[in-house]
Amino acid sequence: MCMEKIALTREKETLLITLYAKARESLLPESILKDRHAAAAVGRINYDFSRLRMRRDEMIGLALRAHTLDGWAREFIAAHPEATVLHLGCGLDTRVQRVDPPPGIDWYEVDYPEVIALRRSLYPARPGCTLVGSPVTDPEWLARIPAGRPTLVVAEGLFLYLAEDALLQLLRTVTAKFPSGEVVFDSYNRLGLTWVAHNRMIRSTGAVTRWSLRSPQALEGQVPGLRLRTERGGYESDDSRQRARYSWPAQAALWLMRRVRPLGGMTQLLRYHY
Repeated sequence: MCMEKIALTREKETLLITLYAKARESLLPESILKDRHAAAAVGRINYDFSRLRMRRDEMIGLALRAHTLDGWAREFIAAHPEATVLHLGCGLDTRVQRVDPPPGIDWYEVDYPEVIALRRSLYPARPGCTLVGSPVTDPEWLARIPAGRPTLVVAEGLFLYLAEDALLQLLRTVTAKFPSGEVVFDSYNRLGLTWVAHNRMIRSTGAVTRWSLRSPQALEGQVPGLRLRTERGGYESDDSRQRARYSWPAQAALWLMRRVRPLGGMTQLLRYHY
């Protein structure tokens, strides 16, 4: 088997954190993702994943985050069977395989050219799925996407690394270009962004965190047309069996986050429509 050597640094290297979490969680007997594609990709990458020192709680939390975003994507696609999906900062995530959209969906995977090149080497081509090698904030790639369809924007583990001006311009362009749709992503308030910046896995990559969101409603005033539909804790689950998978300290932390407002906004999953 040919091993893919990794030469990614800083924000680009963080994609390996989420990939590894989903791959490891998928090997657990009670896995919620069952992401065999991620597990297979990790087996083909020449990278010392042990340096991440990833804990079980972290892999479960990242898997639950992905599962929620996957569910929102499935709901949007079910309601709009001829939609466009823009998967921004896709990294090596296998969301398109997990969601498995029907033939009427135009799905775009968008990330830096070197990341897209790595995707091509690890995953087979998929009908209806187009790979776009470009920084997500470069307006040129977005100008080439056909308008006229309801559009879903999915961004996981991305927006916190973008400068606010560039992010807001991206969202304003999306809501102006496409007739209707949704934007789903994870966000952090200022306290949460500080917490992420000091996470040992993020520090090991040298990534710089930039964007925090004071409140979900604040974004409505910054991007015309966006209206909050759903907000929930970033690593929460409606399934008590899934919550029980966390260690007792992690469960206690989530309990506090549900009840202390500043802590509850540390990390959230947000779903907007326009």
